[in-house]
Amino acid sequence: MEDILSSIRRVIARDETPGTVREARVPEADDILDLQEQEDRAAEEASEAEELVSEASADAARQSLEALTAAVAPAAAAAPVAAPPAAAGRTMEDVVLDALRPMLKDWLDANLPPLVEAMVAKEISRITGRKF
Repeated sequence: MEDILSSIRRVIARDETPGTVREARVPEADDILDLQEQEDRAAEEASEAEELVSEASADAARQSLEALTAAVAPAAAAAPVAAPPAAAGRTMEDVVLDALRPMLKDWLDANLPPLVEAMVAKEISRITGRKF
């Protein structure tokens, strides 16, 4: 233990002696990776990204769901869905989601309205007891 302490003292004393000049490397602007700038850029791109579902698909799904709401409770109002909070950084999951977003959008535009309409018709039939 004493050897370690004396070794540390020698190193400190050697560094503090006058006349020893240490070269401090000042990083150049190109050497610095600014993660905050990348996060800001990713947040801007995410806010500017187009919606996942086209307006026509959203309208068709909304109309079907409004029909279901009218059948179940005529006075019930639909509550808006809150968006999840933004993540602090960009993860691998975010990268994969960004890559899959266009494919998912195409699939939803093609398949969401018929799926919602069929599910709403089935639920209305179950509730009312008659074929819809």
